[in-house]
Amino acid sequence: MRDHEASRQSAERIAMMLSDWGFPRMAARVLMTVMTADEDVLTSADIGERLGVSPAAVSGAVRYLIQLHMLAREHVPGTRRDAYRLPSDAWYEVTVLKTTLFKMLADLADDSAKALGAESVSGRRMAAMRDYYMFVDAEMPKLLERWREYKIANGID
Repeated sequence: MRDHEASRQSAERIAMMLSDWGFPRMAARVLMTVMTADEDVLTSADIGERLGVSPAAVSGAVRYLIQLHMLAREHVPGTRRDAYRLPSDAWYEVTVLKTTLFKMLADLADDSAKALGAESVSGRRMAAMRDYYMFVDAEMPKLLERWREYKIANGID
């Protein structure tokens, strides 16, 4: 049986951690509200009610999450309202979107390392950053493929 208060507190703790990592606070709270809902879809009013905020306060967070492919919008038949659901593999989707960021960071760090000079302390730091992101960029496709294989092998949706 669901412990509603413990569930709410757990969702808030995860949202706070995401916020500490730079994720917008309201977007993190909205995401965790949808993730912890037993319903497949929630409207802005549903989300706002669960968070104790207005549906208008939810709208910016919803837009942000849709851009990240962490939420999908669906029209509610017979109304002018939309509802929101989690894509089947939201975490994978957001990771795939971020993979281009690794290459961009590596390239920018490379430019900076060259400008600072390879022998300088700061140039070596930037070169280490470049090397790290080059490594992550090269390894990420393999990791994502292993995730797909793992999901299939373990019957994960």
